[in-house]
Amino acid sequence: MDAAHFIYGAFQGYLWSFDRIFIKTGSGRERFNILGAFDPISNKLITIENESKINAEVVCKILHKIRYQCGSEKISIVLDNARNQHCKLVRSRASRLGIELIFLPPYSPNLNIIERYWKYVKKKCLNSKYHMSFSLFKEALKNCLRKTNFDKETRDELVSLMQLNFQEFKESQLLVA
Repeated sequence: MDAAHFIYGAFQGYLWSFDRIFIKTGSGRERFNILGAFDPISNKLITIENESKINAEVVCKILHKIRYQCGSEKISIVLDNARNQHCKLVRSRASRLGIELIFLPPYSPNLNIIERYWKYVKKKCLNSKYHMSFSLFKEALKNCLRKTNFDKETRDELVSLMQLNFQEFKESQLLVA
């Protein structure tokens, strides 16, 4: 589980050109926040969106939503060490809901599988695309999120991307040059 903060503006793709090309973009003053939890086993996504901020209360709301959708199943959630996820309120709410919180070591966001998902979202619905208004920008993001749970083609794409394959090192060696 982690949050992504999408700012209304240009998300550049890759382009090689001899001529300078100008791309229309939004003002960059509006922000759409999405707190998401992705289950790599069932490939299901649970989100809460807003335009203000992600705080401990929003994190508690998604914990309730996760518990409601998962029923009595055992739930373990991997999180980074963001203050809004690590606070006393969130820990006590998770404990009361029977949710285990697993915090990643500092400076290791690549260990959180949802970071791959946020990169996928940017690539699929934002890279090199112009949205005439903030509401169209939000709608593009919401459509992408909806497809995650309901579109077979999208789910098939995510199967290989959202694998739980991480490289492990049995012994670490310090190399000195």
